[in-house]
Amino acid sequence: MRAISAGYAQKKADICGIISVKERLVNNMLSVIFIVIGSIIMICNIIAYIRFIRTTMDVMMSGRRGELLWQRLGLLLLVFFFLGYLGVAFFGHPDYLTAGILFWGSIFVSCALLLMYHLVDSLKDRSLQITQTLISVIDARDSNLNGHSRNVQNLCMCLYRHLPSEMRDSINAVNFEYAALLHDVGKLGVPEKILNKEGKLDDEEWKIMRDHPRIAMDLLKPLPSFEDIKEWILYHHERIDGKGYYSVPGDRIPLAARLIAVCDTYSAITMKRSYKPARTHEEACGIIREVAGSQLDPNIAAVFLSIPKEELVACAPETVELSGRISQNKAQTGI
Repeated sequence: MRAISAGYAQKKADICGIISVKERLVNNMLSVIFIVIGSIIMICNIIAYIRFIRTTMDVMMSGRRGELLWQRLGLLLLVFFFLGYLGVAFFGHPDYLTAGILFWGSIFVSCALLLMYHLVDSLKDRSLQITQTLISVIDARDSNLNGHSRNVQNLCMCLYRHLPSEMRDSINAVNFEYAALLHDVGKLGVPEKILNKEGKLDDEEWKIMRDHPRIAMDLLKPLPSFEDIKEWILYHHERIDGKGYYSVPGDRIPLAARLIAVCDTYSAITMKRSYKPARTHEEACGIIREVAGSQLDPNIAAVFLSIPKEELVACAPETVELSGRISQNKAQTGI
């Protein structure tokens, strides 16, 4: 009987040992799976954060040393967490519980980054909306400009989407949109009697009007983050043949300024002014085709002219009247 009991006890011990080994194997496998997946998630987090830093180096997120310091600190913390993650995983022999904590830690980091991305995008959208409203009110003081800045902004972003990838990649989209929206902000320094004058300007008035890009530079001077777009605004009236406001040769005109020039020309032609009627889309395209190579960059003009008419027509915004009424700008154009 004792022998039978001993054999039974041995069998039971063997079975328990096998079960224990299986449990350890399962726990080890789950730990490895959690660690591998968590490591992949952390690598994706670091890559996404680096791309976020690069794509947010624009007028809304740059210009202050403190912001750059915080961005680098965030990246350093992510890398430190990842290295600590690998250290525990490969040198600490983590159990199932530790691996689970590390895995959910990587998930938490992903959620925190997604929340930050969403908040930054929301901030940018609201800032742009506020700027658009202010520019619309500024434009409304001049019947010749009402809706023009928003129209140029929309046209520029439409053109940007149609640019070849090598051109598009060389320009920050957020910077470009703000430059297009603010391209005529310097007209705040131009007297209203000149802005609203019916008929052609005399030489003295024209001299004052031609100074509005420089005035825009002065207005944006207190904003360090706008440093990158100041020349885009300053040179948006330059010509490829070097006969623009400041006689800058075509090869020295920034690409963004050449893009704005094409869209500004189209908007000026198709919008009604006190000294001229609105022209049609077809007439505007014909004029752009004629001045391509002398006034406008021929390559950019070609891209612009390839855009379907429907997309360009859709760029006409609402105009704001100081009396509080809103009218559709399309009614004031020849589109």
